[in-house]
Amino acid sequence: MKGSTHLAIGTAIGAVASAYYPFHLQNAVCYVAVAAVSALSPDLDGTSLLSSKLGKLSHWVRESALWTGVLSSLVLAYFFFAERVFYPKYAILTGSLVLLGLIMKEGALRNAMVSLCGIGLLYAGWSNGWNWLMGLGVFVAWAPWLNHRGLTHTVWAVAAWGWIAAGLESHLAIEGITVVAIAGYLSHLAADTLTPSGVKWLYPILRKSFRLPFRL
Repeated sequence: MKGSTHLAIGTAIGAVASAYYPFHLQNAVCYVAVAAVSALSPDLDGTSLLSSKLGKLSHWVRESALWTGVLSSLVLAYFFFAERVFYPKYAILTGSLVLLGLIMKEGALRNAMVSLCGIGLLYAGWSNGWNWLMGLGVFVAWAPWLNHRGLTHTVWAVAAWGWIAAGLESHLAIEGITVVAIAGYLSHLAADTLTPSGVKWLYPILRKSFRLPFRL
């Protein structure tokens, strides 16, 4: 299934969460960002978000997301090192933009860049004693080198993602982050189950691909 479809589903989940939980603009941004990244994260295993056949628009979206995230990261880094001020909610949005831009890319260079991001997250988590961020770093660094629709498309990955999200929810004190993240991740697996290739939900214990009778 196209990454654009996964992104649309994830964004919709975030929008629903924003309407369901008490509305605050920053929280709404976090819900949408977390849900969108969660819906795309299973495809960190080396596949591109959008095919080059989608043309100039997809290229513009990809580069805009990546470089907006990079520039935002520099701004946040300045405030952190110069002013000793950290904005975790904006950091989520910034990280989401960078990851979106990288997920859209493909090839070994893309994989290396994603892994480098993961190593950075791992170091940041270790430096601050944030286990959930260390877990996210390991996930991001490792996933690009896995076979497509392998371990990232399993119930074990959903459980790991839920653990990471629970830590993020506790850190930000925003109700519903865990539910939104799990829903976003599960939406990707469920959508891929509708495709002819299906999903190996219990891999590597069971290598059978599960498919629903409907095809997308």
